[in-house]
Amino acid sequence: MLALIQQTLAVTAPVFAMLFLGVLLKRLGWIDTAFVNTASSLVFKGTLPALLFLAILRADLSAALQPRLLIYFTLATVGGFLLAWAWAIWRCPHADRGVYVQGAFRGNNGIVGLALASSLYGDFGLSLGGVLAGLVILCYNALSALVLALYSPSSKTDPWSIAKSILGNPLVLAVLAAIPFAYWRIPLPDWLLTSTGYFAQMSLPLALICIGATLSLASLRESGATALSASLMKMIWLPALSTLGAWWLGFRGPELGILFLYFASPTAAASFVMAKAVGSNYQLAAAIIVMTTLMAVLSTNLGLFVLQWGGWV
Repeated sequence: MLALIQQTLAVTAPVFAMLFLGVLLKRLGWIDTAFVNTASSLVFKGTLPALLFLAILRADLSAALQPRLLIYFTLATVGGFLLAWAWAIWRCPHADRGVYVQGAFRGNNGIVGLALASSLYGDFGLSLGGVLAGLVILCYNALSALVLALYSPSSKTDPWSIAKSILGNPLVLAVLAAIPFAYWRIPLPDWLLTSTGYFAQMSLPLALICIGATLSLASLRESGATALSASLMKMIWLPALSTLGAWWLGFRGPELGILFLYFASPTAAASFVMAKAVGSNYQLAAAIIVMTTLMAVLSTNLGLFVLQWGGWV
């Protein structure tokens, strides 16, 4: 149990460090609102698409392909998205529903989920987790673009406008562009991959610094109840239901463990960037990221303890 807690902290602690750095830099006056706006736009339009492109490009789509597991994960993700959306319609203010839904279903699988899967299951965890990450990127970004377009104050809600919003999303475009290169193993020049890697590596630090810079006690108080509701949905209810469904269908061992880790990952930092890009309540998005990352240290370890105690993983 202690080893699992240390592994989780090793992944989440750097996230907290960058969040607090953003708070500190804002307090010191080294960055301001103009910087946050510019940096968030750069992440959304440039560095994060580059990161996603490389993640898909480097994933071995022919390895660890388990159609039954991938189909279940996709269906569970869509089911969790619809459940969070239904709950938001009932309990959440109209203007915040898109941010609520995105925060409640979109996990940080590329950082937290993949790191824990690799740590616990070695090469198999890295291989299966990498394939799942490619699927996750496409599902999360398409569904997030849809729900944010529906509730964004600056977006039109007719079907054509929503379709354009999804297909014109830089993150979705990056994934679609990378799939043929990954599937057919089309080589790219080493210098191009290296330069793109340098550019992409700015994504997480910049996004987390911007999140930290927007955090304040006032904004946390204002979004407290809504952020807590979304965080409980993300870290307890949806992982429990999805993992129970996987267990009922017969998944066991590393497959069940990796599915749980991906379902139980805290909300992705990209949710803040997307919310800010479409003019939604990015302060609520930031609060959800902070709360779910805090919860992950306890909930991830507790969930793994239960699964190990039952002899299922």
